[in-house]
Amino acid sequence: MTSHPAAALRQGPAASARPVLLAAERGATVIPDKVVARIAARAAQESLASLPATPAAPVALTSPHASATTGGGAARLRLTLDLPYPLDLAGAARHVQHYVSERVTRLTGMHVTEVTLAIEHLAAADGPEHRRVQ
Repeated sequence: MTSHPAAALRQGPAASARPVLLAAERGATVIPDKVVARIAARAAQESLASLPATPAAPVALTSPHASATTGGGAARLRLTLDLPYPLDLAGAARHVQHYVSERVTRLTGMHVTEVTLAIEHLAAADGPEHRRVQ
């Protein structure tokens, strides 16, 4: 019991009779797929910003889109994005996959089992106004 009478009134007799439940018995935090997808899209955007610069002027890429399927503490991610060109595409794809996987795991606590990339466009570093057709 408490030594302060005001504290005893606030707690009441029911407060001392409640058993303390173990963490596993209290419930679980559920993160919706949509939230995991938003985290993955933001992580993909961060990873694209950290790619090595192309020799020409930087390009404006569209924001990545993501979808997620979660269950049992694991997540499968699908990303749709644009990549700058010229660039080592395989290396850039591995970089994005690794970065997104690590970031989603760190922020959600979920184990990322798969990160699938769909590259929609290759954005030329010199832009469309400098291209020539022969």
